[in-house]
Amino acid sequence: MNADEQILNYPIPNDAALDPPAEWAELRATCPVAHVTLPSGDRARLLTRYEDVKQVLADPRFTRRLDAADAARVSADGGGVFGGEMAAIIPDGGEEHRHWRRLISRWFTVRRMDAMRPAMIQIAEDLVDDMVKRGTPGDLRAGLGFPLPVYVICDMLGVPSADRDRFSYWSDTLLNLTRYGRAETEAAQGDFFQYMSDLVAARRAAPADDLLSELIAAGGPEEGGLSDLQIVVTGMALLVAGHETTANMIGKMVSMLLADHSRWERLLADPSLVRTAVEESLRFDANSGFGLPRYLPEETEVGGTVLPRGTTVVCGMAAANRDETAFANAAEMDLTRSPNPHLAFGSGAHSCLGQALARTELQVVLEVLLRRLPTLELAVPVEELERVEGLAVGGLREVPVRW
Repeated sequence: MNADEQILNYPIPNDAALDPPAEWAELRATCPVAHVTLPSGDRARLLTRYEDVKQVLADPRFTRRLDAADAARVSADGGGVFGGEMAAIIPDGGEEHRHWRRLISRWFTVRRMDAMRPAMIQIAEDLVDDMVKRGTPGDLRAGLGFPLPVYVICDMLGVPSADRDRFSYWSDTLLNLTRYGRAETEAAQGDFFQYMSDLVAARRAAPADDLLSELIAAGGPEEGGLSDLQIVVTGMALLVAGHETTANMIGKMVSMLLADHSRWERLLADPSLVRTAVEESLRFDANSGFGLPRYLPEETEVGGTVLPRGTTVVCGMAAANRDETAFANAAEMDLTRSPNPHLAFGSGAHSCLGQALARTELQVVLEVLLRRLPTLELAVPVEELERVEGLAVGGLREVPVRW
């Protein structure tokens, strides 16, 4: 059977925590538009080459309309983090989506992130203090990676610090596919929705300097703003979207840098490399999760293959980020790599809204760790790091460290 006819199960099984599956290089070389079977049993096509992934992500015709009758379902129940009613409240495409992005993106500019940096540094310092108090070895994921993005989003939304841990719990229940039962998840989602509704009502009565107050000030839909329901769901969506991805990336980035200790030592010797090291960690991440599915509403050609209307493709950004035709020595982690046009945040109209936030958080974590815990090292061999098995976002179960 040749590669074109072979049907792989996707996600491709892989035990190595930090290394890519061998199939990626093979697919890029011989079968860049591969047939795959998703967890639901439905068929899709997997893209692994840089140019193909970038083309599909940047083409506005290819949508996230995975509820189309002939679209492949990712999981058997067809659900998602904000499946069903929630997903319909924030527009997914067209002018409505662009308008929503414009309203939200003002809060995610590089300039605003720079203004928030001192507060982020303080959060990271406090979390490291707590880790040090608890003693070595510690779990970097639980102690720093998981709480930091929640606390930052809470600050942006104007959530009092006393309520941060409730936000952490709600985020975990919405994103963890296995830890909680349906009843607990639904109860948490109801509590979270009620909390955000109350917070929006409080900000309407007494505005503050936060994202919710600014969205309220923009007026309702008639004035070009959002409805209260849309503001509530936007707040919930920002927590979920901005949390799990960055929380996991913190753990993976530090693990990659400690897996070969010469990388960590290089950063200690030259902390000015933090920015390029963060970008390279994003490119080099072999465990970024499912990738981005896209639905093709019309026949199109990708990578020399004609795909019929109704095809669902999965854009394998992590595989594309290892493409030798786009990155010299792609299999090497080069902390000085620049430029670094990786696809970790996607590309085009749906590229990650919070990428300036994620970059700033990753840079701050790295700067604080290098300064505060210069002797940091993994407390277990790299081979013992375990992946979190979940559909949406790749991560490590824990990141045991000592200092």
